[in-house]
This record gives sequence, structure tokens and C-alpha cells, in this order.
Amino acid sequence: MNDRLWAKDLPLDVAIHQFTVGEDPDTDLTLLPFDALGSAAHARMLAATGLLEAADATALVRELERIADRARQNAFPIPRELEDCHTAIEADLTRTLGAVGQRIHLGRSRNDQVILAFRLYLRDALLHLGLRVSDLATAFVASARTHQAVPLPGYTHLRRAMPSTFGLWAAAFAEGLLEELEALQSVYQRLDRCPLGSAAGFGVPLPIDRELTTKLLGFTKVQRSPIDVQNSRGRHEVATLQWAASTGGVLEKFLWDVSLYSTEEFGFLKLPDAFTTGSSIMPQKKNPDVVELARGRCRELRGAANLVEQLASGLPSSYHRDLQLLKRPVILGLRQAEELFSVLARLVPALKVNAEATTAACTDELYAAHQAYVYVQGGMPFREAYRKVAQQIQEGTFAPDRAALTATHLGGAGNLGLDELQSELAAARTWIETKRAIHAQAEAALWAN
Repeated sequence: MNDRLWAKDLPLDVAIHQFTVGEDPDTDLTLLPFDALGSAAHARMLAATGLLEAADATALVRELERIADRARQNAFPIPRELEDCHTAIEADLTRTLGAVGQRIHLGRSRNDQVILAFRLYLRDALLHLGLRVSDLATAFVASARTHQAVPLPGYTHLRRAMPSTFGLWAAAFAEGLLEELEALQSVYQRLDRCPLGSAAGFGVPLPIDRELTTKLLGFTKVQRSPIDVQNSRGRHEVATLQWAASTGGVLEKFLWDVSLYSTEEFGFLKLPDAFTTGSSIMPQKKNPDVVELARGRCRELRGAANLVEQLASGLPSSYHRDLQLLKRPVILGLRQAEELFSVLARLVPALKVNAEATTAACTDELYAAHQAYVYVQGGMPFREAYRKVAQQIQEGTFAPDRAALTATHLGGAGNLGLDELQSELAAARTWIETKRAIHAQAEAALWAN
């Protein structure tokens, strides 16, 4: 018997088959446990609606749990002749359970099957990444607390501009990551719709219960329109990768600063030896390769998002085989994001601040605007104060009162708002952990019933 789900005993060109299968046997290894989970929910629903014997559903779920466990241990390979995870699972069920295994596909198409598996994967990956970003943001808050009073020149145009602190600098990245964690919730809401039941994109003429599968899999709602289910493929993948790329955009600036501030010319930061590599020719070199590769990875994430957007664009409604090509760049991009966020959570607390160098770099000129404000507080119009300070600088007589003014407004160097920031980060993490708990409980119930 031919195990390909679509086979009709017609001639098949081997080269064409290899081309159409592509990388799915390798890529789909990531989707295997999610496809097994979705299939278990489908089997439960078929039994609940009378489309499958209860005993058959129980047997299918038992075998699907075994497949999911093996998949997580990388012990369920996908033979190339079986093409994808869906065929491999059904073939295994059929070998184990006979005709019962063949009943799992009732009321489904590989179209909604792959969308469901990928939706479950994206949902899980997004929340996992959220935890890594939360860890990283917390590391920035800790750094801001430790160095909140350490002077640091503030730069515009890469020229010294106004006095700042390392605490203000570190808090900026924690705030940026908080915004991304809040944005994550919107991306999650897009994923929180169950597509199963759309079949090939037009529903099925059977009394299936889409609300039940939605509940069994821990989704909040059904993705109602079967055509929209197919049309949404690529849309949610792009949104997830764009979120990861946007988070990388926050970190890219941090990495650029670290690369700059750790040069011998600046000397504001020191990378521990464990975070540097050597040169094959220059014995003295300690290169910031981790920083540079991480910076490149931020751009790589933007490239992945753009690639997926290009692959998914320009298509009419419903399913087209072009969409198969989405899987690899999405999975690879999200793996790269996980590596990036995890490595930086180790880098941030390891950075050494050279307070002596940063203090020496905070020269009088940085306090020009501050001194103008001192004159303003004495009743002088700002433009007159501005010109007076500029003239003093030109004449070489400028001697600012450095301690006269401090930015005590919320977010300023004298009031970083770290307690509020930490509280909001904790709330964002609690939201993520709550969603993960809902998914874990749904999966446990699916396997247990």
C-alpha cells in the first residue's frame, strides 16, 4: 500500500516528488508533537459527536501520546517517502491500530492539520520567547539599580551632549523590552483561535464540533471562517517574526553601545574574557564576537520576517503549495531569537562598568544645558541663557554648577521608576505563565481522559 495520503496509484516522477517534498521531513520534526496533540483533540471530538467509536478514540489518543513523547525525544523520524509529519503519524497509527488508525483523518485535510500544528507551535514558541525576554528585561533592571548613580555621557550624533547615568542607560532597554512584552499579548491574541474544522478551506459536511476542539486545545475562540483559516496562513507567522524582530531592534542598540563603549578608546565597559574570542595572528586581541554576532542576529530576524512576508504575499484566496515554504524560515527564525535572548540574559549581568573612566568623560561642556536652566530659574529667558552659556564656552570661562539641578521627574536620572518598571514586568510575566499553565492543563486533560 502507498502511504502517501494523496496517492492514487498513478505514475510519479521521482525528481518531481523530491522537489515537492522539499525539507518537510526535517522541518516537520518540530511540528510532530503539536500535530499529535491536535490529532488527539480531533479524535476526542469525533467520538463526542458520534463519528467515531469511543473505544477507537481512546486507542488513538493513547498511541498519539506515545508518538508525541517519542517526537520530543527526537525518536520519531519522518521517512522521506512519507513526506511530512501528518503522513508519518497516520502511517504509524495504521501500522499499530489497523483500520482504526485510518479513521483519524475523518473530517480533516492536511490543510487545516498543518495550520493547527503550526498554530500550536507558534503559540508555544511565542510564550517561551516571552519568558526569555522577561529574564533579559529583569537583568537590565538589576543593572540599572546597581549603576543608577554612575555618571555616563549622553550622546547625540555620537557626540557628547548631556550628562546621563549607566542606570538611565540600562533602564532604557528594560523599558523597551517591557513594551515588547506588552505587544506580545496582541500577537498571542491573533494565535488564540482554533483553525481545526476548516478542512481544505470550505468546512466539512459532517456534524463536527469545532467549539469542543477549541476548548480541548486551550484556545479562547474558534477561527470561524474556513476560508479565512487558509488565508491567514503566513499572516500570523509574519506577525510572530515581526514581534521577534522588533524585540531585536531594542537589543541592537544595546549591542552597538556595548561594542562602542568597550573599545579601548572609550573604556566605559569591559567584557569578561568568557564573552570574547581571540585572534589567530594578534596575541593581544580579545574580540567582542558574541556582541557582534548577536547584533547581526537582530538583523537576521528582520530578514526572516521579510522572507516569510514575501513568500506569503501575492497569492489569491485559499491554499497554495507556496505556503509549504513558510515553515523552515519561521522555525529557524524563532530558534535564532531564542538563542539571542538567552545569551544576552547572561551577558548583561556580566558587563563590568569602569566608573572612573565614565566619570572622567563627563566634562563641563555636558552641563551647558543644565547651566542655562540654572539661569532660567533665576528669571532669565531661556534664549538669553542659551547665548550666555554659549559665549562662556567660547571664551573658555564656562564653570557650571554640576549639582544645581537633577532630573527628578519620572524616568529622569534622579527617578528611574525602577519599582514601577519591575512591577509591570512581573505582571507581564504572570500573564505569560498563566497562558502556559492553561495550555499545559489542556494537554494533560487530553492525554488523561
